[in-house]
Amino acid sequence: MWPKNKVLRSALKAFSIFFLVIGILFGLFLWRIRVPRPGLESTKTVESYKREKVGENYYRVGNNWLRKNKHGIWEMYLEGAPYERGLIYGVLAKELMEKQEVHFVGQIKEMIPSAMFLQVLKGFVGWFNRDIYKYIPEENQQEIYGVSQSFSDQFNYIGPKYYRILNYHAAHDIGHALADLNMVGCTSFAVNHSLTKDSTLLIARNFDFYMGDAFAEDKLIVFMNPDKGYKFASYAWAGLTGVVSGINEKGITVTLNASKSDIPFAAKEPISILAREILQYAGSIAEARKIASRSETFVSESLLIGSAADDKAVIIEKSPQKMDMYDPGGDALVCANHYQSNAFIKDSVNINNIRDTDSKARFERMAQLMGRSYPMDVSQAASILRDQKTVDDKFIGYGNAKLLNQLIAHHGIVFKPARKEFWISAPPYQLGEFVGYDLNQIFARKGHFQSFDSLDIDRDPFLESADYKKFEAFKAVKQKITKYVMLDAPLSLTPQEEKTFVANNAQSYLPYFFLGEYHQKKENFDRAISYYEQALRREVSSLNEKKAIQKKIAECRGKKLISIDKN
Repeated sequence: MWPKNKVLRSALKAFSIFFLVIGILFGLFLWRIRVPRPGLESTKTVESYKREKVGENYYRVGNNWLRKNKHGIWEMYLEGAPYERGLIYGVLAKELMEKQEVHFVGQIKEMIPSAMFLQVLKGFVGWFNRDIYKYIPEENQQEIYGVSQSFSDQFNYIGPKYYRILNYHAAHDIGHALADLNMVGCTSFAVNHSLTKDSTLLIARNFDFYMGDAFAEDKLIVFMNPDKGYKFASYAWAGLTGVVSGINEKGITVTLNASKSDIPFAAKEPISILAREILQYAGSIAEARKIASRSETFVSESLLIGSAADDKAVIIEKSPQKMDMYDPGGDALVCANHYQSNAFIKDSVNINNIRDTDSKARFERMAQLMGRSYPMDVSQAASILRDQKTVDDKFIGYGNAKLLNQLIAHHGIVFKPARKEFWISAPPYQLGEFVGYDLNQIFARKGHFQSFDSLDIDRDPFLESADYKKFEAFKAVKQKITKYVMLDAPLSLTPQEEKTFVANNAQSYLPYFFLGEYHQKKENFDRAISYYEQALRREVSSLNEKKAIQKKIAECRGKKLISIDKN
């Protein structure tokens, strides 16, 4: 019953209507972002399969298996129809997928410490990705749905399992599209004919996707024998059915390089799913281009495509608005994070990207090292991926984004398309052994193969150096400072600890930058300004980064004046 007071009654009615409208809108929101289950060709469930333990870190379901090799890399062989192979994938890799999701969610919480903002972000991603399934081929939806049935229940508060895995497939795209949270600064190259020792096409790349050290611990190489399309191998992590680096039985290779994107308004096909389509269904560059042209993506990306049939490599450059293909017309090709084709070369976004970011510096260093290495072999290609200096061999410290090897890479990979051979880096970064595989032999034996030790490339000697130990010590303190600045995790550095932190990466601007942030948080503005100014006297990674540091100096000076006025 409504109160007799007219004003109060009117107010209560208004509030009731308001909350009713909010409730209806929230209900519509939840209904609108529901992702329908794909049509399935089978009634099987995870309970239909029994995982057999063959040995330590070695499991089997029928002809499919998962094992960990002596280099610490997980290897998986899968075959069959989409939904059923997805179910088997999940049954085999259940613990690996849960571990990856724990690390992924943990890293997101570190990047975005506010619980309220996380909820806002969750709602935004849900709305942003509300129609993502419409842009993913039915085959991939079925496979992903099968995989999702083995996802952990502990993250159901984020969303249903199938809904979560679809969103995770778009993480790479969202990460570099929204305010360039991480541009994913990969660098790749291709050389051919007189520029290689055996006169055949050679391709190499670093995949600098970083979601924390723990996320990169368990890498997974999948040997996929699908019921339709070509057999292929893909290197990434458990739970990702898309492709970031891969090669198929026809000698088609695909690698991804992010480029500068305008902020999108809605998700479409994740770029890793497009790369997967190309790897599974393209036997030539023309077929790869046709597949890419009919795909609607929501970020700008370069796909470096190698082809044994065409005996060359090209870059398919794609944005949400247009697409072009860059073919240098020669035997050398370099790809960083900016565009080179006619359709994009004069775009203001691309021009600003070249000017403001570290892409141009890595492009130039890659080209310089390639020119010194002709004719090149696989070992030399791996050495280029591991390089830690900038143009003209200038050493600017470790971890700078201008470097080819920033010590953040999820992996490095080298391909010989004509021979169907490839090499993947074991952890950490691209410094561990490059483990060699022969795709022809693997599928000829239906996945029953031994390691091809004769193809392996030794780990980088840098791993045994004092400088590597110093960098790891530097990184540990850097992470503590980041947690203090972003999460208010308690931290108090002594003058000696600050001195040691700088000494562990003395020629880099990074220790000075992070100590500037540390003291700015402590409101020691003079110390912060001093450290920021020392950072600017060293080689900063980009014009954008330089401007960000200058802005922090201005903020410190402004807050210092406010503090003086109060006193």
